[in-house]
Amino acid sequence: MALLSDRDQQEIRQQFAGLTGQVTLINFTQELGCHYCRDTERLMKEVAELSDKIRLEVYNLQIDRDKAAQFQVDKVPATVVMGVKDYGIRFYGIPMGHEFSAFLGAIQDVSRGTTDLSPESRSLVSGISQPVRLQVFSTPT
Repeated sequence: MALLSDRDQQEIRQQFAGLTGQVTLINFTQELGCHYCRDTERLMKEVAELSDKIRLEVYNLQIDRDKAAQFQVDKVPATVVMGVKDYGIRFYGIPMGHEFSAFLGAIQDVSRGTTDLSPESRSLVSGISQPVRLQVFSTPT
């Protein structure tokens, strides 16, 4: 049984029709001690199948330690959304519910290599002179 309904798959295919560049979803998982790892991997497979511009790589956090270190991933489930370069976008946990639209938006932004930030926001961001690590936490209600 699919996690995404036929209707959702159709809508996402339409959104993905505008993808211009390749996107790689890098999913880190493990078999033991991870409640949502299997569902997250399944979701990533379903999403990747919706566009020929999306490729999926799956790694085991415990076995593929060099790969996890390369992407600075230290917990599972984790998904890196990467385009021609690594923009630092990571989703920890399964991106379902409200997070799913943010996940789809990240795929679209990475594919284009840009965002829809306003000129004012771009100006503010360009003034940041040190590396910043932003983390957004959400919890189901």
